[in-house]
Amino acid sequence: MDNERAKYIIGYFSNLLSSVERMAIKHTTSTYKINNSTSDNTSLTKVYRERGWLTSDQNVLDLLKDGYDNFELNVANRILNQDSDKVFFNNCPKCNKLARTPYARQCRHCGHSWHELTVAQFKLNSSFQLTGRQFFLLGEVTKGEIKQGQFMDLTMLGLNKKPKIEAVEFTLKRQDGKVWEDIGLGTNDLTENDKEYLKNIGSFGTPFDIIKER
Repeated sequence: MDNERAKYIIGYFSNLLSSVERMAIKHTTSTYKINNSTSDNTSLTKVYRERGWLTSDQNVLDLLKDGYDNFELNVANRILNQDSDKVFFNNCPKCNKLARTPYARQCRHCGHSWHELTVAQFKLNSSFQLTGRQFFLLGEVTKGEIKQGQFMDLTMLGLNKKPKIEAVEFTLKRQDGKVWEDIGLGTNDLTENDKEYLKNIGSFGTPFDIIKER
């Protein structure tokens, strides 16, 4: 593990941070702002403490005792040990170096582009399991065309999985007198934990990619 990968994990998979780790980051950011402020440090510190941006919790301070860089490395390693299936390293297919974000489709190191892998985008509204059938992700196509045999890149949802689309079905939804049509993408490639995770997410505002190969 290096600091580049540690920052990547903490920055893009922050949903996997514990409350204590979140507080440590907030405390560090606030301390930096106070130390680099032209305002009165005493009054600014008081305001930050009142707003919960600084802490005296020893559990938090212990995480930071060896410096912030070591804190990031420790947190990133902890996440990989406990939730490796929810972390996706978006490495360039050509040079294998880490892309800037999990959603990048062009390498910042060698310039290689793999935009052609993305054929559509899908906005998730809900998920459910049909008895004796596939697990379905319901939502709407925001770009492109979705077909059976393509793959859902669930990285955007915080799940390091690219399940195959084994069924594409349409369903009518009714709410508050309104009727609309959702598209259901069915798959058998997810574990029970994956399914529960997606059901707990519910809807997700940012569309995720549909790709032609994984």
